[in-house]
Amino acid sequence: MTYRDSLLYFNTFINYERILIRKKKVPYKLQRFREFLVFLGNPQESLCFIHVAGSKGKGSVCAFVANILQNAGFKTGLYTSPHLVDIRERIRILIPGENDINDPFNGIIRKKEFVDLIGSLKPKIERFCASCKYGRISFFELLTAMAFIYFKQKNVDFAVIETGLGGRLDATNIIKPFVSVITPISYEHTNILGKTLEKIAAEKSAIIKNRSFAVCVDKPKKALTIIKQRCKKMYSRLIIVNKDILFKGKTDNFYIEGTLRSYKNLKIRLLGNHQLVNASLSVGAIEFLIGQGVNISLDNIRRGLYNTIWPGRCEIIQEKPKVVLDGAQNSASVKALVNTIHENYKFSQVILVLGISLDKDIVGICRCLDKIADKIILTCADNPRATPPKELEKYFNKKEVFLTANVKQARKIALELAKPKDLVLVTGSLFVVGEYRK
Repeated sequence: MTYRDSLLYFNTFINYERILIRKKKVPYKLQRFREFLVFLGNPQESLCFIHVAGSKGKGSVCAFVANILQNAGFKTGLYTSPHLVDIRERIRILIPGENDINDPFNGIIRKKEFVDLIGSLKPKIERFCASCKYGRISFFELLTAMAFIYFKQKNVDFAVIETGLGGRLDATNIIKPFVSVITPISYEHTNILGKTLEKIAAEKSAIIKNRSFAVCVDKPKKALTIIKQRCKKMYSRLIIVNKDILFKGKTDNFYIEGTLRSYKNLKIRLLGNHQLVNASLSVGAIEFLIGQGVNISLDNIRRGLYNTIWPGRCEIIQEKPKVVLDGAQNSASVKALVNTIHENYKFSQVILVLGISLDKDIVGICRCLDKIADKIILTCADNPRATPPKELEKYFNKKEVFLTANVKQARKIALELAKPKDLVLVTGSLFVVGEYRK
């Protein structure tokens, strides 16, 4: 089997990242995946997990936690989604002293390892799918199982896991984490998770397991109430950022007042003051580990936070004109992005390259970006869930708008329009960001 063969095989499994799902037809069930893992020998049972769910900032928190653990000398598995360019980005192992900290995808599973792993699993997968009464496993279930097996084979000390969608019925929710982190919650995937913050919070907080530890933020209050109720039901201890953990400053110099100690003179390379919340959530998770005797120093935390790079999130890939990539996929994330741009960059015009998936808050995203964009290039990713550019046009008021058939064409027009002092902002969908980056 070649690497191309392995990708073709993956594409034979249903991929819900490329399908618009309606709530009445939600296919997510844990029983099939639970039985699949039993069939594979339950590789997840030997791993120590930190599990992260939420509406925004999940990837950043996962990256912060993993980098801190790596800096403390622990071999750390990192499983995130979706990928930007290469499917292998989702499965990484950060090894102390072995990875290039300036590589945005350091520790990525090698192609040969990926091919060998899927090749060894293929006969088992086919035997299981042939007899499973719940049908063939999904693209995401297969990837998640591969991550568990790979992390077990490599004998990682910790595995940091990001949910794919929601939490309660997400394939990753099969694990029993030592620490669960709930990042800020806002409206997203309402056709699946529910149309209220309470319902969305209930889905996300379902990753909190019996007699474990959890970290969350104090806003929004409706979501916090649900998370507190879940922790009470599960007899789990909860730490709340902005209540039990405090922070102050800006990304280039801030401090965190934790539950165990103070962390001063901190600095992160991820832009945007919203990243201070993510850093604080990460420190909260790490403090639970410290409280259980895990040896992690103040310097490990300081270096781990600073070493963290997370591609596709306020990522600068070009200067003159400055090109910024950010996969902001709901109105709350877009507002944070707009604030970050004004706080960190000087520019003459904003050239917006925008593509949005059909199940996102299209109106909210467009209204927010309409206020800052001078010229707008609407596009769509190579994904059936992408909104046609013509559908997005009506949400922009009296602006110069260009409609394009694909991201490659949008990039060409953006760079032709932009002058050296302009800013090209590529956002709205991680799929668009990934294609532009590629």
